[in-house]
Amino acid sequence: MLVLADFPAQNYDKLRYGDTDRQGHINNAVFATLYETGRVNVLHDPAGPLARPGFSFVLARIAIDYRAELFWPGTVEIGTGVKLVGNSSVTFAQALFQNGVCVSTAESVVVQVDAATRRSAPLSDATKARLAGMMVMAAPAA
Repeated sequence: MLVLADFPAQNYDKLRYGDTDRQGHINNAVFATLYETGRVNVLHDPAGPLARPGFSFVLARIAIDYRAELFWPGTVEIGTGVKLVGNSSVTFAQALFQNGVCVSTAESVVVQVDAATRRSAPLSDATKARLAGMMVMAAPAA
């Protein structure tokens, strides 16, 4: 059973009434935004951003599995960890929880790009080491 504590990075987001759909639950498109919140907190940590000056991260792929409905009002907890560190990319494993229940899992690939060339660029050794320190033990299947 997947729990929030399985993830080295944990965050939360407030669910808004505007996030709901006709069925009364959080719209499936909002899940991608919630996962973005988790990734951004890792990639752009003000205490130590992962991209060097002149470089940024772009989302190359996301796969989301919906496991249960997510309801407003309330909050959602976001667990984020690293599944794989590549040469210029990182694969994140993430999950969303409401009231301790895993409602969704996701896998996303983010690529570092050079701002000038807009092409992928290798991660620094320091960035790779920091990301490797966030590996999840049992990455959720996406």
